[in-house]
Amino acid sequence: MWIIKVLIDLGPSVMMPIIFFILAIAFGVKIGKAFKAGMLVGIGFEGIGLVIGLLLNSLGPAAEAMVKRFGLNLTVVDSGWPVGATIGWGSPIVPFVVFGALLINVLLLLLKMTKTVNIDIFNYWHFLLTGGVIYAVTNSITIATIGALINFLIVLFIADKTAAKIQESYDLKGVSFAHATSAVYVPVGIFVNWLIERIPVLRDIDANPDKITKKFGVMGEPLTLGTILGALLGVLAGLDISAILSLAIKVAAVMVLLPAMINVLVEGLVTVRDAAEASLKKKFPDREFYIGLDTALLIGDPAALATGLLMIPAALFLAVVLPGNKVLPFVDLASLVFLIPMITPYCKKNLVRMFITSLFVLALVLYAGSSIAPYYTEAAKLANVALPEGVSGSTQMANMVGGATTPLGWILIKLAELFM
Repeated sequence: MWIIKVLIDLGPSVMMPIIFFILAIAFGVKIGKAFKAGMLVGIGFEGIGLVIGLLLNSLGPAAEAMVKRFGLNLTVVDSGWPVGATIGWGSPIVPFVVFGALLINVLLLLLKMTKTVNIDIFNYWHFLLTGGVIYAVTNSITIATIGALINFLIVLFIADKTAAKIQESYDLKGVSFAHATSAVYVPVGIFVNWLIERIPVLRDIDANPDKITKKFGVMGEPLTLGTILGALLGVLAGLDISAILSLAIKVAAVMVLLPAMINVLVEGLVTVRDAAEASLKKKFPDREFYIGLDTALLIGDPAALATGLLMIPAALFLAVVLPGNKVLPFVDLASLVFLIPMITPYCKKNLVRMFITSLFVLALVLYAGSSIAPYYTEAAKLANVALPEGVSGSTQMANMVGGATTPLGWILIKLAELFM
């Protein structure tokens, strides 16, 4: 268990190069080339982290300003995914879930029931968070572990089923995404897209960023879209003109820099993927394998990133108008883009379809958070997590980007109530 803890503490930008270097060597890549591949993956993750940090640090104050400006007063505070990760990794089920998930993955690979080799260990916190909340409900390590592993199994299945379409859409070969937040919303994207296809006029709107760029030139490029969205968010937050311009430039920078950092990571990934494909084809000529990775590789897509930015004011609006909602969107506002990258291909990278889908997703998140808030708060207490600074008046907490507030997480938690 201590080995897993050491790897997690290193963070993805250190953990992933080590894993990819070992994989490259195992698949017959020469040491020098394996080192370069691993380092490119690490540099890519570090670059992605820096750009996402720029995005979160820029949008965080604007999001807080929106909350204050709109005078939202709700009883459950969104404490953010870092708190969710802390709850997950701080729960007593960690060794059982981590080694159980690894064992299940290996067994399913041997039985030809999955193609995904899920090495995205850092994001196991999504499964662990669901299990941690279940533990708060039942006080049972066994039931909590079973719930977390069921979550893992279902998401692994979704990763397999979505891999081909995501690979084609994002031009990424040999990968899949067993991400317990993003993956669960794929059926929502499929359903909403199916509905839109049956609505005249709406179904004919083609808002694919690539086509917008071709039609409008520089005015349709991601940097222009980022500038406009950044300025819009600044205006909604009530910032002064200098702060609005600064936010516009920073969001535009993210729109340009994030895909570039992802390309660096992919360059290293390709080396390992090609070696793995060649090696595995020799041993298993009738098999296909995917490397399970973090959806951070997907959020650089202009359609996903633009929709994620639009979701910030949308989340605040829905928090006010949805009857029965108790959740105050707060810390995770800047991270909402992680909810929707896997639905992008199913909505044809169409900004209109993706935004409509995001409204459904946000509504599900807010209602799930409102429903499980007492258990989530108890799970946070068990993990010695306090409420975020500045929200001491709130009595309960939840989060918006994490496994527990997905429809699947909510169902598993509610089923656990039967064992109270």
